[in-house]
Amino acid sequence: MNTVAFIGLGHMGQPMALNLVKAGVTVKVFDLVPEAMAELTEQGALMATSACGAAAGADVVVSMLPAGRHVRGLYLGQEGQPGLLDVVAKETLLIDCSTIDAKSASEVAKVAASKGIEFVDAPVSGGTGGAVAGTLTFICGGTDKGFEQAKATLSIMGSHIFHAGGAGAGQIAKICNNMLLSVLMIGTSESLQLGIDHGLDPSVLSEIMKVSSGGNWTLEKYNPCPDVMPNVPSSHDYQGGFMVDLMIKDLGLSQEAALSSNSSTPMGALARSLYVNHGRKGHGQLDFSSIFEEFNKKG
Repeated sequence: MNTVAFIGLGHMGQPMALNLVKAGVTVKVFDLVPEAMAELTEQGALMATSACGAAAGADVVVSMLPAGRHVRGLYLGQEGQPGLLDVVAKETLLIDCSTIDAKSASEVAKVAASKGIEFVDAPVSGGTGGAVAGTLTFICGGTDKGFEQAKATLSIMGSHIFHAGGAGAGQIAKICNNMLLSVLMIGTSESLQLGIDHGLDPSVLSEIMKVSSGGNWTLEKYNPCPDVMPNVPSSHDYQGGFMVDLMIKDLGLSQEAALSSNSSTPMGALARSLYVNHGRKGHGQLDFSSIFEEFNKKG
């Protein structure tokens, strides 16, 4: 691995790219926000004037973008402009770490395969904290060859790397995980508030449930009740972490997937409705654990 082009330097992309720089990788970066690139060039990255400029000559391209239309536009081109698949060499490995619809990922992978280029969809789990610490989980879809090639780059940015299946499988696995996460967060929030309403200490109740049959990741690592855990968003006015708006996006993707396969996901549908309602109250930029506020008597 000689040169990595990193495209999309948002809350997740920037710390991911920085970990590559810190590991001694030559990183060319591009983002529509010049300030985002400037912060990384100060750390040793190389600034490109366009996405295609960053990708040209790169051995690996990593992208982290908001939605499927952005990923399709980046790789396939749009409005008469070339996409990355028009400029990269056949040997270039393409890794998209965005969380998007599986159809878009499969579409890009199909065009890439027709050109003899490996494309891996590798959405992440672990939030901004995991991105900074380099402990992200990557959930990959693509060929065996592409997955094996991607591991060298992904292992610098994460600690768990899974191959879920063929093109688009990473996206399906990711939205299944996030749909379950949303349900767990809502259930944990209402259970804690029920205990609080009956005079229980939420810290004590959390310890009880953690080692009982209701134990789950939200209780272990991401308690939604303020002041139960010191280093989570709930104890810092729900700032940072994984925004409500992003959870709404992922739950929308889960319901689109459910419709396409005629799957029954009543809990996922309810979770989306609750998060949409929460977001409409002006909480879209808060961490998704702020759903806890929907159950307290102030909410």
